[in-house]
Amino acid sequence: MEIRVDFNDRMSELNDEIVKMGVLVEEALDKAMDSLINMDLDLARKIITEDQRINDLEISIEDCCIVLIAREQPVAGDLRRIITALKISSQLERMGDHAVHIAKGVIRLSEDPKPFLLFGMPVMAQKVKNMLRRVLTAYVECNEEEALSVSLVDQEIDRLHDEVINDVFNKLMITASDQHKATTLLFINRFLERFGDHITNICEGVIYSVTGEHKELG
Repeated sequence: MEIRVDFNDRMSELNDEIVKMGVLVEEALDKAMDSLINMDLDLARKIITEDQRINDLEISIEDCCIVLIAREQPVAGDLRRIITALKISSQLERMGDHAVHIAKGVIRLSEDPKPFLLFGMPVMAQKVKNMLRRVLTAYVECNEEEALSVSLVDQEIDRLHDEVINDVFNKLMITASDQHKATTLLFINRFLERFGDHITNICEGVIYSVTGEHKELG
């Protein structure tokens, strides 16, 4: 019984670290969008520097998972929980990278001071943030139904992504002078869409952790 209690305590600590990492990713996305909307180059550079915090947390979580497997030799549901934590930390790290890519896009956009439109990208970012919060709650609460519900929102992200592509081509690609800017905005749009994909992967992990079922949601 004492061993089981110790394992649950360690899993609780691991969950806390996953949530902490998710908060850092959300903050990175928030800052990336703020830097984009306000053309704040100092903030964009700060995002790039602070990404190391997310990378360090991923390494810490990986180490914790390895120790848990080595010491506790978990099986069945317990092993699935650890594997899911590993997968989630990997997905979150990639999302942090996308926030960095957006920040680098802001720096490129600053080379041309002419104003531009963001179209539906701020709406995409807000939906992605809501998805991230919900899926982390679903993970902590082992709620596979909520994870499935969150994954469905990715369809809205994909729709907005396609709308932004159409808007950029119709309103920016028409002049050669705007093509560099348009290309950068299309990359940023793609990075936002990838956030939704990674969150959907986390949803799959939550469902696997709870049920043992590998479900393709994307």
